[in-house]
Amino acid sequence: MERRRLGNTDMVVSVLGFGGSEIGYQNATGATVARLLTGALDAGLNVIDTAECYDDSEILIGKAVRGRRREFHLFTKCGHGSGWRGNWRPKALLKTIERSLERLGTDHLDLIQLHSCSLAELRRGDVISALEQARERGLTRYIGYSGDSQAARFAIECGHFDALQTSVSIADQEAIELTLPLARARKIGVIAKRPIANVAWQYKKKPTESYYQDYWSRLRALDYPFTQGEADIAVATALRFTLTVPGIHTAIVGTTKPGRWQHNAALLEAGALPASEFERIRARWREVAERSWIGQT
Repeated sequence: MERRRLGNTDMVVSVLGFGGSEIGYQNATGATVARLLTGALDAGLNVIDTAECYDDSEILIGKAVRGRRREFHLFTKCGHGSGWRGNWRPKALLKTIERSLERLGTDHLDLIQLHSCSLAELRRGDVISALEQARERGLTRYIGYSGDSQAARFAIECGHFDALQTSVSIADQEAIELTLPLARARKIGVIAKRPIANVAWQYKKKPTESYYQDYWSRLRALDYPFTQGEADIAVATALRFTLTVPGIHTAIVGTTKPGRWQHNAALLEAGALPASEFERIRARWREVAERSWIGQT
């Protein structure tokens, strides 16, 4: 598994990371998560990303890999509690970071990220100061912002963050021009979320879950030929596209299925997409994408 240095940090990360939302929202069992993460760590995974709002995800991860803490970089996010109710008061943020440490069974994080707070909140600055306090107290080694569009652009421009987690996929390419060139210039670590666009092309009809609907509609319009063929080829092309984008260091993919991470990792063995194939996907986006197709949180 290829590894890349995450921006200007000292973290060298596997290009495929594990995202913890599915195990929380889909009520995975502790035994399932232990099998899933043990197998992934054995196969070369060294990035685990989660959030306080992903139900019991932090607890499940903490129990599953507590004995292997030195083998991976641990990221989580703060600002949204249960039900996605935002609370951006500095004291509340620090309290929830401490809670995340307890749930994850560790004394420090490698990266704490503001979880999609608004541009207005970022500009006020209190939320950034809270994360800087967490770093000063040794609760985290680095601080980051998880979000998209103009808020993500500001997060890079303000100069306070070590990393940006943002949406980059065959169905979500705003960041490729809006934020990633500046992130590269500033040596900001970039974590791609939703890198396979929720595999939304697999649905014949528009999904009922809102999480899939925007990407489903976009992919119907984009009509990439490879999404209509063999499932593994489609997923591999989507993942390789994201990781071929300049400035991406790791792509976070979630699953509840033991063995799925290793399967996805094997799809990446072919390396970057050929330049011609990458440019075809970019050209199709430029041809079809509407102005409203901004980064999806």
